[in-house]
Amino acid sequence: MEPITQKTNVNNPLPTVSPKQRKRKNLFTSYGFVAPAIILLFVFLILPAILALYFSFTNYYLLTPEQTKFVAFENYKRLAEDSLFLKSLGNTAIFVVIVVPVQTLVALALALLVNQKLMGIKFFRMAFFAPVVTSMVIVSILWTFIYNPDNGLANSILNIVGLGPFQFLTDKDQAMYSIIFMSIWQGAGYQMMIFLAGLQDIPDHQYEAASIDGANAWQKLIHITIPGIRNILAFIAIVTMIAATKLFIQPFVMTQGGPLDSTKTLVYMVYETGFKFRDVGYSSAIAILFFVIVLIISILQRRFIKENTE
Repeated sequence: MEPITQKTNVNNPLPTVSPKQRKRKNLFTSYGFVAPAIILLFVFLILPAILALYFSFTNYYLLTPEQTKFVAFENYKRLAEDSLFLKSLGNTAIFVVIVVPVQTLVALALALLVNQKLMGIKFFRMAFFAPVVTSMVIVSILWTFIYNPDNGLANSILNIVGLGPFQFLTDKDQAMYSIIFMSIWQGAGYQMMIFLAGLQDIPDHQYEAASIDGANAWQKLIHITIPGIRNILAFIAIVTMIAATKLFIQPFVMTQGGPLDSTKTLVYMVYETGFKFRDVGYSSAIAILFFVIVLIISILQRRFIKENTE
């Protein structure tokens, strides 16, 4: 029996591709797939950042671009003497300092609450997460009605227990704290779901062993739960801090930066200076300084958390 052999056409042999040519072809194909993302990233992120850095050293005014001149560090010197900038920086700092720890603790408490194996617990998970997927503009408008000092729901509830009435958004001493309370309510559900995923990764036998040893709920939380979600805590702290520094929609919709600039933040000032007052050069300087501040805080926070988690 003759062995079966594959017939080949001697006159038209198959072309051979060298490994180098194949590698070059695969590389070209890969670049083709990522090219749209790279173009979008350059157009909407890298290029605006470069232009903002350039404009921050000029007196660029939106209505008279032909009169643009290079002014070096004049915009940055102006920032140091601008009381509104310092007030906006302080308002942003107050929001970050309060929201980051409080929202993290609230989210952790909610995650512990909905991590129970009870009937109907999925409904509460959905209810706590629902504000996160709701538009912040819609939430801000809703809470503007809730905070209405005359017939709002907040004062109606507080009057029942003998508190109030409060002015909330119309009082310069209450407006920022009213926005803080609403922001924590709206955003805690997102961190809750991340915490919940981390809690469910902790093995049950650790809690069972702790119960056998006589550990109470607080001891389990301190010695098992917190160490088990330590990396998640670090991630949430950094993400929440960055998100808090970008506060804009709430004061824009609810207070327009007032009363008496008590809710005006750095991002709101960038918007107002650049689009309302058309001073793009000064607005760009604020944006660049804001970026540097957030970058430094993020690096320090990351290093601090890393040292405490190792």
